[in-house]
Amino acid sequence: MQVIDSRKTSLEEILCRREEEAPDVSAAVAQILADVKARGDEAVREYTLRFDGAAPDTLRVSEEEIQAALAEVDEELLRVMRKAAANIEAYHKKQVRQGFVMAEEEGVVMGQRILPLQRVGIYVPGGTAAYPSTVLMDSIPAAIAGVQRIVMVTPPGRDGKVAAPILAAAHIAGVQEIYKVGGAQAVAALCYGTESIPTVDKIVGPGNLYVATAKRLVYGLVDIDMVAGPSDVLVVADDTASAVVVAADMLAQAEHDENAAAVLVTTSQALASEVQTQLAEQLKALSRKEIAAASLAANGRIILAQSVEEALKIANGLAPEHLELCVEEPFALLPLVQNAGSVFLGHHTPEALGDYFAGPNHTLPTGGTARFYSPLSVDDFIKKSSYLYYSRDALAKAAPMVRRFAESEGLQAHANSVAVRMPKDEEA
Repeated sequence: MQVIDSRKTSLEEILCRREEEAPDVSAAVAQILADVKARGDEAVREYTLRFDGAAPDTLRVSEEEIQAALAEVDEELLRVMRKAAANIEAYHKKQVRQGFVMAEEEGVVMGQRILPLQRVGIYVPGGTAAYPSTVLMDSIPAAIAGVQRIVMVTPPGRDGKVAAPILAAAHIAGVQEIYKVGGAQAVAALCYGTESIPTVDKIVGPGNLYVATAKRLVYGLVDIDMVAGPSDVLVVADDTASAVVVAADMLAQAEHDENAAAVLVTTSQALASEVQTQLAEQLKALSRKEIAAASLAANGRIILAQSVEEALKIANGLAPEHLELCVEEPFALLPLVQNAGSVFLGHHTPEALGDYFAGPNHTLPTGGTARFYSPLSVDDFIKKSSYLYYSRDALAKAAPMVRRFAESEGLQAHANSVAVRMPKDEEA
């Protein structure tokens, strides 16, 4: 793993991202989108057979399939998922915002309404890997926001079935409308609608390069949450941190995929050396050690900082998806954090808590986009609408100013729309 000393490397060089440009699959994805738009369910089934090895006769998951999944999943896992769902619900309920009304000037009423989106599509990765945590994280905030119709899509396995834990999580979250389709064809179906799958107003949820590209291409016809890239973690650690813990947290990120990034920024040379040893040792026992090893080799870094303040400056520049503060006084550093998707404070708060259980959302901005994006929240499932009312007297008072402003922009009809309501002798 590359070790960088801030005394020998400029901040600009440290912050320079080493990301390789992803292959451009736009043309292939655009063809899938156009095909599904033209041929609906028929095209969806063909692509599902080609990419997932199964083409279910009925795309929608039946209630019988959901009940069978509940019977199949271990009761202990169901209990854990229910508790996680309760934590996620409690956290996201705090995000609910209210509209407002202003009536401070006589004859003038203005306000803002908070309205839920009507139809939302939830994309959940599936097939060879099942992520029931994504079901909970993406659907519960939508339900809290008041979304009327939540539609979930997820690719089937080669047996034509959706993984039981995914269906169980959907049941726990109250999602009833589920379709056995994934990939770019699922995004197309949600955007354009098919005979079986309804069109939606917004598509959220992570996916592979084809899914991310499809979401990018349909943005504008529908809204999306974000275009997610490979996952990443940045650990800021001082000499009170455990090398065993830091290495374990870095590997937890590295095992996602070969493009994931795990970075340590530390003020301790001794810790840096110990972490390197621990990474090599712990890697041997991992079931996904080849993936984690490739991730560390390509994207892993250890950066030696001269102070915790410098470490936070580096962290803010990299704007990580996950930021762990494995330091003696984590809350003292929190005000210094400007760019991070989610912050994990102290030696006993692994990133895995946020992935599965604690309550804050795990759908986070990746690839440095925490500089301007936020975690998925209830806000992603609402829209805001303003309204205003002026009485005749209030309009008379404002009319000269509105007309003057409109005329300064050369928009005579705008000015006239005020004038026809308010003869000159009535203007204040």
